[in-house]
Amino acid sequence: MNKILIVDDSSTMRKIIMRVLRQAGLHVEEFLEAGNGAEGLKSLMESPDVELVLSDINMPQMDGVAFVQAVRSKLSAEQLPMIMISTESGNSKVQSALDSGANGYVSKPFTPDTIRAALEPYFG
Repeated sequence: MNKILIVDDSSTMRKIIMRVLRQAGLHVEEFLEAGNGAEGLKSLMESPDVELVLSDINMPQMDGVAFVQAVRSKLSAEQLPMIMISTESGNSKVQSALDSGANGYVSKPFTPDTIRAALEPYFG
C-alpha cells in the first residue's frame, strides 16, 4: 500500500499505530498524520492518493463520526476504506461511524495480529 492517513489526537498513538503496522508485516510506503477530523479532511484534499484511513473516534474539533460523514459525502467505502479505532467495541459512537460508512473498526488496545486481520483485505 502506498499511502495511509492516520487520524488521532494523540501523536503518541499515531506513532504506535505506525509501529504496529510495521510489526504486522503490512508494507506501507508513506504515512500521513492528522490530529483531528478537520486536519484529516485537509490531508485528503492535499493528498488525494491516500489509499486507506485509520481514524480514532473520540477527537476534539471534529470527531471520527463527523469525519467519516464528511469523507463519505465525497468518496465511497470502495474508493477510500476507513477503519475506525476505539477503546470500546460496544460504544454507540463506533456504531454511528459504521452506520455513516466506516468499513470496520479495531478496538484499543490492539496487537499486530488484530491490525493485520482488520487491514489485510485492503492490501493487495
